[in-house]
Amino acid sequence: MSCFRLAIAVNATRPLPLNSQSLRLLPKRNQEISFTRRQFSKALEESSLKKKSPGTLKLALLGASIGAVAGSGYTFYSNFTDKNAHKEHERTPPKVIDSLPAGVRITKRYLNPKDTSGLDIVLFQFQTCPFCCKVRAYLDYMGVSYSVVEVDAVLRQDIRWSSVKKVPMVLIRQQNGQYVQMTDSSAIISLVATTLNDKRLDVGDLAQFYPQISFFDDDGKKRQDIMNKYFLMYQDRTPKNMTKELEENERKWRTWADNHLVHLISPNCYQTLGESMETFEWFSKAGEWDVYFPKWERNLMVYCGATAMWAISKLLKRRHDLSDDVRSHMCDALHKWSTELKKRNTKFMGGKQPGLSDLSVFGVLSSMEGCQTFKDCLQNTNIGKWFYDVKELVEQNRGQLHRERVVGVAPNA
Repeated sequence: MSCFRLAIAVNATRPLPLNSQSLRLLPKRNQEISFTRRQFSKALEESSLKKKSPGTLKLALLGASIGAVAGSGYTFYSNFTDKNAHKEHERTPPKVIDSLPAGVRITKRYLNPKDTSGLDIVLFQFQTCPFCCKVRAYLDYMGVSYSVVEVDAVLRQDIRWSSVKKVPMVLIRQQNGQYVQMTDSSAIISLVATTLNDKRLDVGDLAQFYPQISFFDDDGKKRQDIMNKYFLMYQDRTPKNMTKELEENERKWRTWADNHLVHLISPNCYQTLGESMETFEWFSKAGEWDVYFPKWERNLMVYCGATAMWAISKLLKRRHDLSDDVRSHMCDALHKWSTELKKRNTKFMGGKQPGLSDLSVFGVLSSMEGCQTFKDCLQNTNIGKWFYDVKELVEQNRGQLHRERVVGVAPNA
């Protein structure tokens, strides 16, 4: 699967014919037909064995017929309900909408007078979502201005207009006034980083380099992912300080943050109902839920969210094969990061200044900064100095906070 993902990533940036022998995954429809044929052949072979009674033969043929009909019926139903269910390697470009959706409630803006990017970004987020924190960490560090829509984590009313019901999500204004929609945190960062590095192309044109690619996983289920989301499209304008080794190292640790580190958050922060409730109370404070939402909605998010995540954390612990001592897994991960920094003998993974991997790992960890898990990590690992060095630079470059008209809070307070 890793070879498949790598090949698709290359194909997304430089369209070439795919090698069907090395990349072809069996489509769902063919799997069903092959399964039916195998079952039918197996039944016929069993029925041809010696000393089988006529009754056994009839049952075998009946079973094979029922299996064939059921398999064919399911295949027909799957293709009828989803015309593209059998397709793979489909490229779905980012969606573009004509204007900001009606009823979108901008809750606050970060405006940086030194921002020369020319970007108009609206970020839909949960304040303490690790992936949202990654995006904010990058935008803040780069001094980019942006608007924020704080989404209700339970009802999600502010993203009802979107077919994708997850955050972070950004709408970035194109030169023609339309907005391109991106929904993957790493792809969002790569797109903005590419735009800041080379302003010759419109952000909407650059977004076309990050399409969703369809594929079938090991269970035969159709999936979609942005295969090249960790790649920046430098083209002929690679930064002078960017080497191949540094670029590969950045991709490696950004992938690690998404595929490993982030999956340790929930099992740690919600491992008991009490700790889960404490975590959500901090989420409420950090996200200013009492300011942006009615009291009943705020309480719904805290109590329902804490209970739900406590239950979900148990499933996530089993899914990611974690022991009961979940803190040890988090400490081991942070020790691995600190050891690599020491080995490279640099202040940050990006060198003298934080790179994309630094900001990604920092963003993930900042999502639990007010939780007991983070306090334990500070006490039992050497992550503290690096974390607060990155935080100082992020806050130093962040734009000024301007609140919108919110009940109980004066505008621009």
